[in-house]
Amino acid sequence: MWIVVIAVVVVVVAFVVMMAARARRRAGLKERFGAEYGRTVDTAESRRLAEHDLREREERHAELDLRPLTPAAHDRYQSRWAEMQSQFVDRPQVAVADADSLITQVMRDLGYPVDDFESNAGLISVDHADVVAKYREGHAIFTKTVEGTATTEDLRQAVLSYRALFEELMRDDAEANRHA
Repeated sequence: MWIVVIAVVVVVVAFVVMMAARARRRAGLKERFGAEYGRTVDTAESRRLAEHDLREREERHAELDLRPLTPAAHDRYQSRWAEMQSQFVDRPQVAVADADSLITQVMRDLGYPVDDFESNAGLISVDHADVVAKYREGHAIFTKTVEGTATTEDLRQAVLSYRALFEELMRDDAEANRHA
C-alpha cells in the first residue's frame, strides 16, 4: 500500500514540476517576444507549435554570426536613410523600394541571412520583437507598391514602419560598437 502511495506522490510531484517548468518557459517566451508571441500563437495550429516555432527561432538566431557595422558603414547607412526620406515627396514608390532594400542590406551586413522575408522577420523578432510587426507592415506595403495598389498614405506608413526597425538596428549597432 505504501509503495502505491509513494508512486502516486512521485507522479503528482513530477507533474507539478513539469507544469511549473512549462509555465516558466511560456512566461520567458512571452517576455522576450511580446506581441510577436501573441501573433505567432494566433497564426499557429496550437500554442505548443507556436512556442516550438519561437524556440526554434531562438536556436537559429544563436547560430548566427552577428557583428556590428563598421563606423563607416554605420554612417553610410544613416546618410542613405536620410537621403531616401528626403526623396519621398517626389518619388514615394521609389523611397519605399529603397527603404526595403536598405533594411535588407543593413541586415546582411549585421550578419542576418536575407534569404526570404519571413525567415528574416522571424530572426529579427528574437532581438527586436517590439518592431518586427512594423517590419512586416512595411514589407506588406512594399508588396502592394510592387503590385501598384499602394496609396500615398500607405507609402508614407511603409517608410515610417521601416524607420522603426532601421532606427532600432542603428541604435543597437551603436551600442555594440561602444562595448566592443
